[in-house]
Amino acid sequence: MTYVTKIYMPDKEKFKAYIDGIYESGWLTNNGPLVHELEKKLTKYFGVKNLLCISSGTDALQFAYRLLEAEGEVVTTPFSFVSTTSAIAAERLTPVYADIESDSYNIDPKNIESVITEKTCAIAPCHVFGNACDIEAIDAIAEKHNLKVIYDASHCFDVKYKDKHILNYGDMSIISFHATKMFHTVEGAAIVIKDDALYEKAKIVRNYGIDGPDSVSMLGINAKINELEAAMGLCMLEEEDIIHRDRMASHEFYTKQLKDYVQLQKKNEYASQSYTYFPIVFRSEDEMRKVREALLEHEVAARQYFYPSLDTLPYVELRKVMTNSRDIASRILVIPMHSGVEPMVSKIIIETLQALR
Repeated sequence: MTYVTKIYMPDKEKFKAYIDGIYESGWLTNNGPLVHELEKKLTKYFGVKNLLCISSGTDALQFAYRLLEAEGEVVTTPFSFVSTTSAIAAERLTPVYADIESDSYNIDPKNIESVITEKTCAIAPCHVFGNACDIEAIDAIAEKHNLKVIYDASHCFDVKYKDKHILNYGDMSIISFHATKMFHTVEGAAIVIKDDALYEKAKIVRNYGIDGPDSVSMLGINAKINELEAAMGLCMLEEEDIIHRDRMASHEFYTKQLKDYVQLQKKNEYASQSYTYFPIVFRSEDEMRKVREALLEHEVAARQYFYPSLDTLPYVELRKVMTNSRDIASRILVIPMHSGVEPMVSKIIIETLQALR
């Protein structure tokens, strides 16, 4: 079976050399030298100031709210992976949805201000499939209402916005390093923090609140990555150009083949293209299901990312139906973008749609 994502495995000998070093040092975790090296290299790669590696993307999102000591409501998107919302709820905050744009699939700034209340403490947009949000509009709303902005940039390893890496925007940005991503540390993530004082606090909170050999100064958690994960990240970083090149070729092939048959995501004109996923939207849910079934017959497992729309979650209060989010969620498929399956997948999609139309 061919799935939407395929884990990239870097050169085994390079990875083995790092593992040999770990065995020699005996240092497995607790902010070891490879973690520091990876953080230093990623800081330079992204062109950011304050970056910390965190144990997972979900942990990083929860970590952000803990750092801010946030209380009340967080305005967020109903169209994202579930952790964008679950991280808010897990920190005893209330997710409040603003519906998405039906072409970019990102949160619509025009819908944000209408749901802001005196309880709102932050806005948590997601750059969906690595497509940059309307950053200026969101920042303007946040400044007007004195709110923090925490971006879920999980899919944005290769994305720049106006000549700067997209992680430079917002009060904090979160990026996932899960094994399915373009860059991974098996499990892991990073958080980029604009405020220097908050960054210093983050280093303590990430390590149980310990700020010295015999001192615990604040409530903390264990959100560290280990040396083995850092070793994988260092290997991946050396091969990132190869991954980017291959995915770009696949993305361009799909765009050329499918642009006349399905709706493609409208891209932010000020941002570079992400090559993490390739979402397509059909005219109807029935078309989507027929195509998915046809692909499955050829052992290709396309996925309905992101389904269901998060305003249907049982642990979130439904204040208003998110019409656009539910509509896109019912008609979308993300198709595999690896392993050379693109010509076959395109052919099946086109032939199935031609038969239906």
